[in-house]
Amino acid sequence: MESMLSKLKSTVTKVTADVTSAVMGNPVTREFDVGRHIASGGNGLAWKIFNGTKKSTKQEVAVFVFDKKLIDKYQKFEKDQIIDSLKRGVQQLTRLRHPRLLTVQHPLEESRDCLAFCTEPVFASLANVLGNWENLPSSVSPDIKDYKLYDVETKYGLLQVSEGLSFLHSSVKMVHGNVTPENIILNKSGAWKIMGFDFCVSSTNPSEQEPKFPCKEWDPNLPSLCLPNPEYLAPEYILSVSCETASDMYSLGTVIYAVFNKGKPIFEVNKQDIYKSFSRQLDQLSRLGSSSLTNIPEEVREHVKLLLNVTPTVRPDADQMTKIPFFDDVGAVTLQYFDTLFQRDNLQKSQFFKGLPKVLPKLPKRVIVQRILPCLTSEFVNPDMVPFVLPNVLLIAEECTKEEYIKLILPDLGPVFKQQEPIQASNMILLIFLQKMDLLLTKTPPDEIKNSVLPMVYRALEAPSIQIQELCLNIIPTFANLIDYPSMKNALIPRIKNACLQTSSLAVRVNSLVCLGKILEYLDKWFVLDDILPFLQQIPSKEPAVLMGILGIYKCTFTHKKLGITKEQLAGKVLPHLIPLSIENNLNLNQFNSFISVIKEMLNRLECEHKTKLEQLHIMQEQQKSLDIGNQMNPSEETKVTNVGSQQIDKVFNNIGADFLTGNEPENKEDGLQNKHKRVSLTLEEKQKLAKEQEQAQKLKSQQPLKPQVHTPVAPVKQTKDLTDTLMDNMSSLTSLSVSTPKVSASSTFTSVPSMGLGMMFSTPIDNTKRNMTNGLNANMGFQTSGFSVPVNTNQNFFSGPSTPGVTTMALGTPSTLPNFNAVSVPPAGTKPTQQRPTDMSALNNLFGPQKPKVSMNQLSQQKPNQWLNQFVPPQGSPGMSSSVMGTQMNMIGQPAFGMQANPFFNPQNFAQPPTTMTNSSSASNDLKDLFG
Repeated sequence: MESMLSKLKSTVTKVTADVTSAVMGNPVTREFDVGRHIASGGNGLAWKIFNGTKKSTKQEVAVFVFDKKLIDKYQKFEKDQIIDSLKRGVQQLTRLRHPRLLTVQHPLEESRDCLAFCTEPVFASLANVLGNWENLPSSVSPDIKDYKLYDVETKYGLLQVSEGLSFLHSSVKMVHGNVTPENIILNKSGAWKIMGFDFCVSSTNPSEQEPKFPCKEWDPNLPSLCLPNPEYLAPEYILSVSCETASDMYSLGTVIYAVFNKGKPIFEVNKQDIYKSFSRQLDQLSRLGSSSLTNIPEEVREHVKLLLNVTPTVRPDADQMTKIPFFDDVGAVTLQYFDTLFQRDNLQKSQFFKGLPKVLPKLPKRVIVQRILPCLTSEFVNPDMVPFVLPNVLLIAEECTKEEYIKLILPDLGPVFKQQEPIQASNMILLIFLQKMDLLLTKTPPDEIKNSVLPMVYRALEAPSIQIQELCLNIIPTFANLIDYPSMKNALIPRIKNACLQTSSLAVRVNSLVCLGKILEYLDKWFVLDDILPFLQQIPSKEPAVLMGILGIYKCTFTHKKLGITKEQLAGKVLPHLIPLSIENNLNLNQFNSFISVIKEMLNRLECEHKTKLEQLHIMQEQQKSLDIGNQMNPSEETKVTNVGSQQIDKVFNNIGADFLTGNEPENKEDGLQNKHKRVSLTLEEKQKLAKEQEQAQKLKSQQPLKPQVHTPVAPVKQTKDLTDTLMDNMSSLTSLSVSTPKVSASSTFTSVPSMGLGMMFSTPIDNTKRNMTNGLNANMGFQTSGFSVPVNTNQNFFSGPSTPGVTTMALGTPSTLPNFNAVSVPPAGTKPTQQRPTDMSALNNLFGPQKPKVSMNQLSQQKPNQWLNQFVPPQGSPGMSSSVMGTQMNMIGQPAFGMQANPFFNPQNFAQPPTTMTNSSSASNDLKDLFG
């Protein structure tokens, strides 16, 4: 198999090489480049047809070549006869000019090896199309092999041949003498052209009405190329040695028969005994019935029977044949009109082009592309005709593939895209293109879209014609998905916005908004939020239609699953814009309801989203609090602990806090604390610090009760006495009390032990002491506290927070009673609280004076754990006490909290600076942490 293919390929290559070498010596090659062998034609299909181009203009042509090697078998005089016959046919064809005759582009040239001439581009001969592939390459082109004639092509082709014969018979007074499928050429556009004038006969008296055509007797001794094809020859040629125009009409009848019978002639002729064959043929023609013509269409069957009549005078002439009903086909008439288009004026052309869209769907695609499209695109050179031609071209483009569109149509559309003159025609062109924009964007390559199509759209948006702007805005959404995003964002959207803002037409403004609303889905969210929505606030007009367009864009953005409006923009920009618009006087009830509906929907979503966020934050806070209750409170990293490492001290106090939470009190608080410290590895410096603190605690235990410097003892009060009464009873004594109050650089801290924990922090300046005593206590002390425990440390805030000058921090509860302050001193470790003594203000002075030792934090922490823990546990079901109240924090910059502003005992200048930080039990630590951060 491979050897056969190789042999076939070598044979084809050899033949092609031989032909190419033969043509190369011909003068035709000086001006034309010869290409591929595509067809064959002429008498006996002796002419090989090649495609070619003119070197100077690159114009496409067909090159007919007769290779003299084909006649090597003949004698020299026979060769000369054949060459003379071929030359005569080409020379006659060159002299004749008619649309129905093959047009010669370059006359015949002869070289030693071949004859050659050039014509208009050719597809093939009718014989090739009908299946006669003689003198073709061994591998026949699929274009020819698969070619099928459509009815409209057949009808119009036969009509063209009839018109060509009419021209020869009437105008030239010539008989062709060899009308056969080999001498009918289909050009590149599909038109049927006549060639092969080798045996034509001109009239001897052309001036007379009755021309006479001399006829030569049939000579069977001549080479076949020197004789016409006898199968298509009229009987009178052979039997009576006469010819006339009717003889060509008989040949036309036989061609029609062959066309409808796959190229088979009506009679086969024995060339060895031609006279006998023609006699038998004559007898058959005289008895020719309709049964012999069954393959011929019925509407032309009788005309073919007349053409094949034995009597020449009975045969219709060429002019009569052009007028038979068979050729009155709408497709054939349309094609005929195109062939005579150059003869029409603009008015006739415009009328024809207007009706053409109704005809095009009835024609085969190949006929439209080959025959009609070239005629239409050739009219683009006439600017006035472009608006009439363009719809038909675009209609054809819809039926073409993308490749066909790019190759056959787009090159001719390029200048039309940019046409701007005359103005009226330019506007019509814009309208037509806009209506077919989806087609253009689908089949046009991206580069050409950017360079030609989209600039035309931009020009339409900026056109002075309101109609064009409206149409453009209406059509843009239909092809928005085909526009690349950068072009839409940077070029199209800005022009739509500009058209909306600058136009004086309400319709254009409304259509701009509608257009934007429809193409929002092709934009990204942030471009819409940052560019489109702010633009809506720039629109100056307040007409209802415009307002509804604005509302529509807001609603589309708000409800679209890909876009959406953030709650920040809803609250800050959208709703402040929409709400005033909703009460415009021009809106009717339905329009107002539409505004209110959208506004409510936005408000509902705003409420829902923000409420959900706050609820989630609240849940997170509650979860954090619940986690904090089970863990020890860790001191802040910013807390400075003097001479003691923060990590070790944290461990010590965390362990103490664990004992508080479990309720396991060691028998000896001090021993327990020592044991805690022994469990951890402390540095020498830390151990020295702890020993020093223990020594101070022992000194405090053994010191005498503090006495007030200037104070008159007051009778003891009951534990349930009101704090306000106590303070008011001692107001006169405090007024005269002279206490040294050095400037405090760090905040002093009180810790109350109420039944319900509530943290407060406040500042009470000294110069407001008297006023606060009289007003603050009466106005703000609406509750009572029981049992103050006052830890004092010279170096560190009790709550491990950064020290703040002039700020006093206090934790306050709200029980039912509050005793006097005469027993504020800290009880020794391991002892239970005793009965309160009468108020002794000197104790305060001695306790907090700078000359007295300060109470140790460790010593303070050794109180009863249950008593310490209970003060932070609110009673079950306490009314009015929520987690938010428990978490209330005082202003950290000195602003007083409620109820304690005026208490003179909490003046920060009356107390020394606490030295250390104490880590409380887990529950107490977390409550304090909630209160004071």
